[in-house]
Amino acid sequence: MASATLRRRLHHGDVDGRKYGRYDATDSETLSEPLLGSSSSDSKDAYNEERTLEDIWEEERKKQQVHWTLIFSQLIAQWAQWIAKVVFGSGSLFGRFISLSHIGSGGKLLPPPLSMLQEERLRNIKRRIEIPFDGSRMEHQDALRQLWRLAYPQRELPPLKSELWKEMGWQGTDPSTDFRGGGYISLENLIFFAKTYPEAFHRLLHKQDGTRAEWEYPFAVAGINISFMLAQMLDLQSGKPSTLAGIKFLEFLEEDEMAFDNLYCVAFQMMDAQWLAKRASYMEFNDVLKSTRTQLEHELMLEDVSSVKGLPAFRLLCK
Repeated sequence: MASATLRRRLHHGDVDGRKYGRYDATDSETLSEPLLGSSSSDSKDAYNEERTLEDIWEEERKKQQVHWTLIFSQLIAQWAQWIAKVVFGSGSLFGRFISLSHIGSGGKLLPPPLSMLQEERLRNIKRRIEIPFDGSRMEHQDALRQLWRLAYPQRELPPLKSELWKEMGWQGTDPSTDFRGGGYISLENLIFFAKTYPEAFHRLLHKQDGTRAEWEYPFAVAGINISFMLAQMLDLQSGKPSTLAGIKFLEFLEEDEMAFDNLYCVAFQMMDAQWLAKRASYMEFNDVLKSTRTQLEHELMLEDVSSVKGLPAFRLLCK
């Protein structure tokens, strides 16, 4: 099915069917380049013309009240949850909460102090994210070949430029042209998925679960988008993560050096489940990816989750 659905070539920035010229204006090959476009809002010019200066001030004042009310309500909720844990004997969590509850400039959460192990593993992930895919490097070429062997162990390895790559879900005959936004880490993620969870990998590659759409999402390109989405969601391109999901992820790093790769596999499986639940088609991939991010953020903030394997969606990988 995959080869029949990959005839139309799209940039990573237009998985929702729209093209974005900004990709043609930059040579960036790292995760600093977004893969997904954002939809524009309707113009409110007519409405603004009728508003007085006093109305504008009043609206801004209300926005500030809502902003700080939200922050304080989140803090109160966190206090309640963590105090309950302390009462039930988890005294070691108290100090961690104190660090988590600090608010920095702009209303962002400040991450707790990291252990040397967490610092090292976070630096390693950041280093991986910054590496662009380079089709001229033998190491990167060999990684593509390894992915093919893992995906199709009984088939002959094709040249690095071949129509056969489209069967895996690459957009053209040369996979190296599809990494513009994802970087080399997205290929590493696919290889990790294939090696660590081979059954789930092949179920998704061959679209074996559920009733599939006539126009399916391309497997490999979807994987690149998921790598990019995770890096954004976890705030891994900033100095230190300051989002709730990113701070929770730092806890995972303490116990799991490959937490990012394991979370990638969960996200890919979750995306396919969302795809089936929505009965989506190719043009709706962007919406499915956004829904996947929302669900993943929700699961990351569950109180009793302390590792990737503790996420409810992790069970989907092992079914």
